[in-house]
Amino acid sequence: MPAHHVEAGAPSLHGRPLDAATYEVVLALCIGFSIPGLVPPLLFNEGVPAERLAAEARAAGLVGPDGRPSPEFRAAMLQDADAFQVRRLQRALVDLYCAESLPLGTLARRLAADGLVDDRVAEVLAEEGTSLLGTDPAAALDLLERAVTAGADVLGTAPRRAEAALGVGDLDAASRILDTYFGHGCADAGPALPDAARGVRVASALWAHRGMMSRGADVHRWAAGAGSAGVESLGALTLLATGDATAARAMIAGGAAAASPSLVDVAHLLLAEGAIHSLGPDPAGAVPVLIRASDTLNATGRVSPAPELPACLAATVALLAGNHETALTVIQAALASGQGGPVMRPRLCFLGGWAAMFMDQPALAQDFCAEARSRTTQLTPRENLLLQALEVGLARRAGDTAALVHAWGRAREALLHVSVDLFTVLPLTELVIAAARVRDADGLRTHLDEAWLLLSKLGNPPLWTVPLHWSAAQAALLLERPGDLAPHAAALVREPSAYPLAATFALAGKAWVSVLAGRFDTDAVEAAAQGLAAAGFAWEGARLAGHASARADDRRDMTRLLACARDLRPARERILPPDGGATPAPAPQVREPSDPAPASPHGTTGSGAATHRAGAHGAAARNRAAAARRPGGPALSDREREIAQLVVQGRTYREISEEIFISPRTVEHHVARIRRRVGASSRSDLLARLRVSLEATAGDTSPGHP
Repeated sequence: MPAHHVEAGAPSLHGRPLDAATYEVVLALCIGFSIPGLVPPLLFNEGVPAERLAAEARAAGLVGPDGRPSPEFRAAMLQDADAFQVRRLQRALVDLYCAESLPLGTLARRLAADGLVDDRVAEVLAEEGTSLLGTDPAAALDLLERAVTAGADVLGTAPRRAEAALGVGDLDAASRILDTYFGHGCADAGPALPDAARGVRVASALWAHRGMMSRGADVHRWAAGAGSAGVESLGALTLLATGDATAARAMIAGGAAAASPSLVDVAHLLLAEGAIHSLGPDPAGAVPVLIRASDTLNATGRVSPAPELPACLAATVALLAGNHETALTVIQAALASGQGGPVMRPRLCFLGGWAAMFMDQPALAQDFCAEARSRTTQLTPRENLLLQALEVGLARRAGDTAALVHAWGRAREALLHVSVDLFTVLPLTELVIAAARVRDADGLRTHLDEAWLLLSKLGNPPLWTVPLHWSAAQAALLLERPGDLAPHAAALVREPSAYPLAATFALAGKAWVSVLAGRFDTDAVEAAAQGLAAAGFAWEGARLAGHASARADDRRDMTRLLACARDLRPARERILPPDGGATPAPAPQVREPSDPAPASPHGTTGSGAATHRAGAHGAAARNRAAAARRPGGPALSDREREIAQLVVQGRTYREISEEIFISPRTVEHHVARIRRRVGASSRSDLLARLRVSLEATAGDTSPGHP
């Protein structure tokens, strides 16, 4: 074909169409060739050197001085060019790169975006995407999808694409990919699924995120039956979490002959070993093993799908054992290292919030929750349950009955979306008490029955069983159901020889029964309260002593128990916020509440003592202080403002004394002084004046809505 042949639809040069040779050179430059350097195989130049044609294109302004076209011009050229000619030049460019052993990375991305289907391009994109799975799942997913577009095997890349989708938190996309993948394995005939171990691992983690760990266990059983190897540690953990300890131990014992030396595999093996250790009669050794698993995974700097993180399980075990500071330390280290990646960060934050709550640091707990919410727009069902149970616990400890009722409603809804496994025991310990508080024990009955059945299948391991028995015993006391209390009290009494924490709870339960009956021994109550504090449950110990002080007949006993409650009140320490920075968490005043009378779902309280801890959240305390100090407000002291808040809530002198650890007579003196300062002529006048003074927290000030 002569060199002056004009290509139909070609760009213009000074108002005239380009000749075929120049057009071909310009198209080659748009595709990625460089002249001189990577010279394209030209069909229309008829002996004219490619360098000369490229120079003419530069002179005409079709390409820049560096020989590269502008993005807009390139897009227009590729859109209008003949598809066959484009594909011929693209494949020729790949041939040239491979012949010269040049890296295809950047070029492969561009060619795939331009629609080239080529095995070599697909392979490069798949390899690069796979290499980024543990560090940048979003980029990995993009590259793997481009690889599929370029011709990579859809089935072979499915486990990796699902892992990347899970890594960015897109559970639905990961589920769809795996659904198609496993569907190919259901045929009676045909080859085994490629990359099956990864597919099983991702599926198990996916089901765990959805709050259906039992389905993850089914996946591992299916894999074991199909002869898939390489998932023994995580499979054992999943089976154990669903109550099949025998199969879990067998899976560990019958695993691969030689374990992988990689840090990730070692971390997962330690994770499974620590979980099994936590089921023993002496679970104290589980926490060190799990901490080592967490440290090992932190060192990798990589994200790997798993049904649970080592840091999360270490924190859960530590919390159930009363080692709250240890739990917080493990969580903070995991957050600092990015363990689990973005998708697992909310879970780590919520467990950090649980540790802060147990340490009586509500402001820090709220900081953890805020951090988690800032990282995601939609929580997975499992994480949502953990959050809602945490909110229930914070509301209960703050004595905010209205907030407790609302939080319980959200928690009950969250329960509907998850099945019970070993890791739901922690939220259940809080929800059992809350259900009794709001007189909705039936709302938890099904899940609680499933939990007891699960624990019995595991041999009733003390670490997991004792805290739930303790919570159930408290719930029975709240509901005044001696028949419900008996089996839990008996279970606590049976455990002491194997698990000392059970003895502590048993002693505390006995003390609570005697206090509520109005016939208690001060020495026994004090010993029980101190025992709770020594075991890591100082808030509960202070609550027991404070409740008993208000029921003491002898003034010396009352004073002694009040002093005990004050001494056991958890100290406010400088604790790092979730981001690991140097700013200490706020340290608002703490009031240890007594055990409340059960509250109805409508937020009303019974005639018994109701809980409230004025100033439990720093923001609320600051609002109350600002309201009381505004111009025209009464000049009340901090203690008087605190008591005024409780008076407005309709608390009796005895209830106030239980909550702030002073005698009822002292409360009476404070109220009389407040009445004089605000100039109130009657109780109704006093309440009206105090409501105005404390209007900054109007939502908490109406009688009957503590």
